[in-house]
Amino acid sequence: MTHDQRGVWVNTFIGIVGYGVYLWLVLPQVFTRPIQNIDYVPALLWTIGGSIVAAIVVTILVGIFRRRDEKGDRRDKEIERFGEFHGRGLLMLFALGALALAAFGAHTFWIANLLYLGFIASAILAGIIKLIAYRNGIPSW
Repeated sequence: MTHDQRGVWVNTFIGIVGYGVYLWLVLPQVFTRPIQNIDYVPALLWTIGGSIVAAIVVTILVGIFRRRDEKGDRRDKEIERFGEFHGRGLLMLFALGALALAAFGAHTFWIANLLYLGFIASAILAGIIKLIAYRNGIPSW
């Protein structure tokens, strides 16, 4: 497993855990309070910030234990590009959904949560696509 592939595993896992923590903090409020009274912003900011810090720390720790002769190659760059391309496509769909919600006057809770879900879903999709590409190669369709 290359250093870049380990990074994909780490970032995908951290994204899933971070969003899970956010849901654990906010979802109970959805069932017990009106949408206007849900205090989602601190949980949103802390889980995003915590995920970023965790990704940086774990990436540094993984990098410390990397073999000195291990370097990324052209294949790693192509897999990165391929995964990010498809992940960004999904993010654009979620962004269009958020724009539609804003156009119809939805509460900011729904818009923010749709955007956050879009970021997480696109990161997870990109990670899964990259991991599949590492195992099976980039498809030539």
